[in-house]
Amino acid sequence: MATGRNLKGLASDIAEGFVVVNPIFLKPFDAEQLKLFHDTLQRKQNEMRAQPFPYGQIDLIRKRNLRLQRVYNAISLIKNYARERRINLIS
Repeated sequence: MATGRNLKGLASDIAEGFVVVNPIFLKPFDAEQLKLFHDTLQRKQNEMRAQPFPYGQIDLIRKRNLRLQRVYNAISLIKNYARERRINLIS
């Protein structure tokens, strides 16, 4: 891996808002790394959705939704970036 990043940790950082994904951020990733990163983000999203919903706790609901939104936006950005570069994310 040329970028030298832990993808699981990177996905957690994105969910927490420490890292912002944009096309410039994705430039160092090659096709295989981009596929792995996309899969890692989808796993992170599934993991967050599997956690029990915090009914009646407004702050926890807001935090959960913000995390899901950040991960969803990163996944969407990766899909669009891959489409522009003609990279197939489905293997």
